[in-house]
Amino acid sequence: MEDNKALSKLIGKKITQNSEFDVDRAHSLKEAQAFIAKNKNYFLALLDLNLPDAPDGEVVDYALSKKIPSIVLTANVDEKTRKKILAKDVIDYVFKGNMDDVNYIFTLINRLSKNRKYKVMIVEDSMTMRNEVKRMLRAQMYQVFAAAHGEEALAFIEANPDMKLVLTDYYMPVIDGFELTKQIREKYSKVEMSVIGITAGTDEMISSKFLKIGANDFINKPFTKEELVCRVNNSIESLEYIETISDMANTDFLTGARNRRSFFKEIEEYMQICQQNGEQFAVAMLDIDHFKKVNDAYGHDAGDIAIKELVRIVKENIKGSDIVARFGGEEFCILLKDIDKNSAVELFVRLRLKIANNVIVFNKKEIKYTVSTGITFNCDEGIEEMINQADMALYNAKNSGRNRVEISQ
Repeated sequence: MEDNKALSKLIGKKITQNSEFDVDRAHSLKEAQAFIAKNKNYFLALLDLNLPDAPDGEVVDYALSKKIPSIVLTANVDEKTRKKILAKDVIDYVFKGNMDDVNYIFTLINRLSKNRKYKVMIVEDSMTMRNEVKRMLRAQMYQVFAAAHGEEALAFIEANPDMKLVLTDYYMPVIDGFELTKQIREKYSKVEMSVIGITAGTDEMISSKFLKIGANDFINKPFTKEELVCRVNNSIESLEYIETISDMANTDFLTGARNRRSFFKEIEEYMQICQQNGEQFAVAMLDIDHFKKVNDAYGHDAGDIAIKELVRIVKENIKGSDIVARFGGEEFCILLKDIDKNSAVELFVRLRLKIANNVIVFNKKEIKYTVSTGITFNCDEGIEEMINQADMALYNAKNSGRNRVEISQ
């Protein structure tokens, strides 16, 4: 909702190009009301504070009355206007000064879209403060939990182990903020769940103690809405960056399969569990037959596509808990968890057939290839020996004519 039609068109175009959302553009309160009457499912509204028929921010009140999350666009950011905007239950405001300011809109929309999947919690014994922070976080589209003390918070975390962030006051009954933070850190590292300490007063020992026992950040009361939102969003973004780096360290860049190092780490942990509960599993080495001929005939780009297609087919036919890892070139190792021998062999026979029948179209040419597979089961001599046995079975499959599944003896 912006009366500057050129700016409105620019913002709408960039949102459409860079996000999952469709955009309706209104240039007056009357047009906005017509759109809202037709569409009850807006993700959010961008609202010019001064429209021709709504010069004093009436469009903001109207959108909020319809329960539409709203960002205010303003050409004036003096203290009086800022306080007036933030007094309303809006997400944020954006100054229409230059393109750098306008570009913040797209960063904010992307952040809000991601926030919907995250669970965060405010732990605060003051009901007034608890409800105020809860309202601020919900405006940022987080899934918000609220607890009156640490014991209640721990119960929420137990029921929601995917909680990503906890804001906790220090002075609380039953379990205070320090003890809550310590108990969280016994189960969750700083890269798994973020903790932000909160307290009133100027005692520097409280903030330093919070940080030393494992808090990611600390906020002094009283704080502004903007400070709280920035610190929460920054904490969530830090967790996202760490997760991305971890994924890159554990994932094969080309295919999205695990890399060799990640595979060995996970299978070692898994085999320890299997030794305790007697769970059956299978490990297989899989290799594309005559892969050099694919590269020589169609080029390395085609070879890369062939490798990615192989991983796609494998992932579509194994359980989500199973693992496929690229060991190098066209060679892969696959761990099937909780499976008996017959079922594992049947699965790899089906895979062999599906891969052989798969046709890749590249530069108007059809590419087909086959794979050879060697399987081994529940070896008691360790991971390296299992890989060696699967490798020997793969060698036998290659020597027996390829496009085969062989079982280690």
